Amino acid sequence: MTNSIKPIRKAVLPVAGFGTRVLPATKTIPKEMLPVVDRPALQYVVDEAMAAGIEHFVFVTGRNKGAIEDYFDRAYELEYSLREKGKTDISKTLDALTPKAGSMSFVRQQSALGLGHAIWCARDVIGNDPFAILLPDVLIKSKPSCLAQMVGAYEKVGGNVIAVDAVPKERVSSYGVIAPKGEPNGKLIEMSGMVEKPPVAEAPSNLKITGRYILQPEIMSILKDQEAGAGGEIQLTDAMATLMQSQTFHAYEYDGQDYDCGSKLGYFEAVLAYAMDHDEIGDGAREMVKRFNA
Repeated sequence: MTNSIKPIRKAVLPVAGFGTRVLPATKTIPKEMLPVVDRPALQYVVDEAMAAGIEHFVFVTGRNKGAIEDYFDRAYELEYSLREKGKTDISKTLDALTPKAGSMSFVRQQSALGLGHAIWCARDVIGNDPFAILLPDVLIKSKPSCLAQMVGAYEKVGGNVIAVDAVPKERVSSYGVIAPKGEPNGKLIEMSGMVEKPPVAEAPSNLKITGRYILQPEIMSILKDQEAGAGGEIQLTDAMATLMQSQTFHAYEYDGQDYDCGSKLGYFEAVLAYAMDHDEIGDGAREMVKRFNA
């Protein structure tokens, strides 16, 4: 990494949404806390970021999201009970998942004004540092982690990096896709723009944006004055398009599989995938799937 490229040590996780696509489950439980096998979906996203070297997490929360903050705190009564009953394995697991003191900040997005506004709410913690954004609706199974792959790419080119993966051409109208600029450099593709849900015949590529970003801090000053866009909300993509006029953007085609846990079928698919790959229950989960397919 050259001296001019600042390291990525902070990440923003916008967790203020209502989770309307998976109601009624999310009426009282934050969508990010829905269990995927034996831990909440949000834990997998945090693990991905930690594997990429993230040292400080900024959660942008809203009302009724207190369970997220409680989850990342110590549960002294539970821990004491586990030790008293000799359940040391699960006690050690909980210890390992407890974040370092001071490594997490929680800020409020008082109004649902869009993803761009949620990211802007983290401005004081981010300061003048480049940072990652991980959308917690999206789980990505990959080794190394998706964000770790992106950080490796960022350390080569700097600027701004967006995770993408290829989808069948006939499905591009369901996603935001990138417009490439020139020829790709391996998995890195310089970008000239982004298009949200283009008609198939007009799509500039079949590379969909996948919910992982590395952005420079100048995005915050753009978001401060960003007008509402699609859906009457402050859109992150609009601010990125503005920043693209003065800074480089690269798409990175990562190795891995993403799961949209914000939808019922996507959530179910994630549970299946993680269950079948689980050290403790993987064999049994795969056998169950075979029985259902029989």
